[in-house]
Amino acid sequence: MTDTTPSAREVAEATARVVISRSLDNLQSADVRFLQEAARLGSVSLDLWSDALVRSTTGRLPFFPEEERLFLAQALRDVDSAAVVERLPRATLPDLARRSATLAVPEAEDDPDLRARCLSLGIDYRVIEADQLAGFPPVNETPSAPPGGKRVVVTGCFDWLHSGHVRFFLDAAAHGDLYVIVGSDENVRLLKGPGHPLRGQEERRYMVQAVRCVRHCLVSTGTGWMDAEPEIDAIAPHVYIVNEDGDQQEKRDFCRAHGLDYLVLERKPHTNLPRRTSTELRGY
Repeated sequence: MTDTTPSAREVAEATARVVISRSLDNLQSADVRFLQEAARLGSVSLDLWSDALVRSTTGRLPFFPEEERLFLAQALRDVDSAAVVERLPRATLPDLARRSATLAVPEAEDDPDLRARCLSLGIDYRVIEADQLAGFPPVNETPSAPPGGKRVVVTGCFDWLHSGHVRFFLDAAAHGDLYVIVGSDENVRLLKGPGHPLRGQEERRYMVQAVRCVRHCLVSTGTGWMDAEPEIDAIAPHVYIVNEDGDQQEKRDFCRAHGLDYLVLERKPHTNLPRRTSTELRGY
């Protein structure tokens, strides 16, 4: 019998390639929504602007260096590949034509001249309209580990998703299926005071869930330092993981009472990246 199973190369060739050209400087939920909608068109290949390209295009240096922006981009579940580039799409159209790639742009950046040039070269030019980017819809979850694998949980505010958070998630996910519980707006205000959080709970949940290594993200429904207790009971994790800043005696006592392993990870930035905190990024 002839084997009709497609080869890996045939599968790859059958998958539409969608090219996105962005700086992703100071990653926001609007960036993630755009990537999510672009991923509905095919496999997303991100052309990430170099520091020099950001400066020449915007007239200023980026807030975050290209190494850090690339690290974040590669951690997002809707980005299949990412590379730092020195040129804007209009300078790379012949290459896009050879790759049979779709070029996707947000409605605010729709360029009639670029559209016409793409048409002349046979490049599929797609505009993702603003009304497609509303809200924070569900995202495809990371497949669960095989039966019998460990479940791990982390908790926090995650008010400004940054490279430090992603490094923490990656380190935690190395210990099992990663569940993240973000603090509700009400409890974050209770613990941190007026003006917190900067971003609402659904936006924070959406941003955390956008990270590929996160199995599932929930919003807490409890109160105090153990506001995630109802969610932890439902998840039934094997390990509760915190970083050094999040180590609390109340959490240790909870784990001891519920028979959970308690693991404190060293807070450290990813290789060669600067140390980040939400407090410093928010400015308060």
